[in-house]
Amino acid sequence: MQLVTEETADARQRALLEDTRRQLGRVPHLYAALANGPQALAGYLALRDALSRGVLRARTREQLALLIAQENGCDYCQAAHTMRMGKLGATDAEIAGTRRGRDADPHTAAILDVARAVLHTGGRVGDERLAAARAAGVTDAELAEIVAHVALNVLSNSFNHLARPELDFPAAPALEPAR
Repeated sequence: MQLVTEETADARQRALLEDTRRQLGRVPHLYAALANGPQALAGYLALRDALSRGVLRARTREQLALLIAQENGCDYCQAAHTMRMGKLGATDAEIAGTRRGRDADPHTAAILDVARAVLHTGGRVGDERLAAARAAGVTDAELAEIVAHVALNVLSNSFNHLARPELDFPAAPALEPAR
């Protein structure tokens, strides 16, 4: 899929690319490709921006994005979110744990567990899993945002599979088998 550039963009696309630059500091290829459908990019940016002001911490949001990319086999998003987690101070072991849906913190582990369940069940998360998440301190506000993050990241993963943008981040390392 063609990337929309400053030279090829119409006024609406140019404004969206500028909004992307404001949110991210640059325009990754995913966003430049998604700009082919300005309303799709506008909706994506609006949801991303709203969720950035939610109850989940930046690191947890990145963990959700990385886990969902891993589960969906999205190399582009695995690369982007591995890099971003590194910038947030995550170690290689913590990044690998996230890709496996694990975290040393029980609250974060419960968030990742619920996200994986939402992704694979269409939101039909069982009572036992919800009770375990609540016992780990996951709130209703966090549950709502987990579902929204799954939706946001499924959108980007699915679009990447369709558009096949060239990686503009270092590739994520292969995930070694768990020990």
